[in-house]
Parts: sequence; C-alpha cells; structure tokens
Amino acid sequence: MAIVREVEYEADGLVMRGRLAHPQGTGLYPAVLIAPEAQGLDEFQAHRADVFCELGYAALAMDYYGDGTVVTDGEDVARRLEALGSDPDQIRRRARAALDVLLAVPSVDPSKVAAVGFCFGETVVMELARTGADIKAVVGFHPGLNVLRRGDSRHIRGKVLMCVGADDPIVNLEQRIAFEEEMRSCGVNWMMHIFGGVQHSFTNPSAGSRGGEGLKFDKRATESAWREMIDLFGEVF
Repeated sequence: MAIVREVEYEADGLVMRGRLAHPQGTGLYPAVLIAPEAQGLDEFQAHRADVFCELGYAALAMDYYGDGTVVTDGEDVARRLEALGSDPDQIRRRARAALDVLLAVPSVDPSKVAAVGFCFGETVVMELARTGADIKAVVGFHPGLNVLRRGDSRHIRGKVLMCVGADDPIVNLEQRIAFEEEMRSCGVNWMMHIFGGVQHSFTNPSAGSRGGEGLKFDKRATESAWREMIDLFGEVF
C-alpha cells in the first residue's frame, strides 16, 4: 500500500504544492526528489511520484513556480524559464525547500536520496547537487545541460547520469561538450547516454501534441534510460 497526498510548503516566499508518495509500513525507504518539465507539475508529472513509490521509493514531485502552477502557453513558459533559469540561487532555494520536505518524512532514509529532473527539472536538481547536498545520484532526462555557475559542480557528492537525445534541438553539441568539460574539470563521477534519432521530451507520451519542433515521445529510449536509472539507484543505494 502507498500513501499519496498533496503537500503544501513554503519556498522562496511562495506557497508550493507538490505530490508526495511513499510506501506504507515500517522501516526506512530510499527517496527520490522529482523536478518536472518546464510546464510545471501537471497531472502526468505529479504521477511520477506514484511510479517511484510503486518501485519502493518515497518520492516527492516538486513545484517550482508556486501554487502548483501549470503553464501551457509557450511564451509564458519561456518567460518563466528566463526569470528562474538565470538565477541559480533562486533555483537552489526552491529545490532545497522541496528536499527538506522529503527528508522530513519519517520513513525516508536520509542517507539514500536521489534527485531526478526532466527537461528544465534537470537544471533544478543539478543546481541542488551543486550546493553539496547529500544526494547519492542525480539523473537528467532530456536535460538542458545548463551550467549556470562554472566550477560549482565540484560540490556534487553523488553520481550523475544524463540521458540525452542526439537530435534534441534544445541541446546542441557545443552544450554537451561544455557540460562534459565542467564535469571533468570538477572531478564529478558522471555518465551520459546519447540516444540516436531521439528528440526532446522523449519520456513524455504527450510531447508531440504540445506543439513546437523537436518534441517527440520515444518508447525505446524511455525504457532504456529508465533501466539505466534503476541500475544506478541499485548501485548507490
């Protein structure tokens, strides 16, 4: 059995509404913090917490816009990302607040925590890891690979896995190289899996219906990337 509920918490002066799911029972469970795609915590993104819970993890799908806001207009998404994505300190405060909520769950083992980000969510979890938070694994699906403050990756304590579509128009080769250089220069234990012929938002079945070029669901890449993540969790936990 699972306990699933909406949680309300404060972060950066905003009221956040996330989705928390954790197994019911005694004992401690490893935990996963989930940062959603750029649109925010819609029903699909929130349900990811349930999926992780079914695998035996306590999971929190975080809100980073406030009030559980879901943004559907492309221009509005771009404006919000420009404001939030240019301020690493703001991102880190909001991510840390969500992590604290997850760590406060009595059944969470604080020594076994991972953070997973989708799309812009990868920036969120990586910025959290760059604060030196005790996160054993950081995983990014169709990530932006942004390096907002060079050199801060030296504070990352866990292993990093990035799952990238080779044909993702949002992340070009130069960005991948810059990310790799940051990982190397900062001594991070990292991996990157590049999926040939795969575009952005490849884990989201509704990607193609949202409009915009280069957004396409890919079942094969999703399943392969998910297995790699589970293998990594098994290793670090």
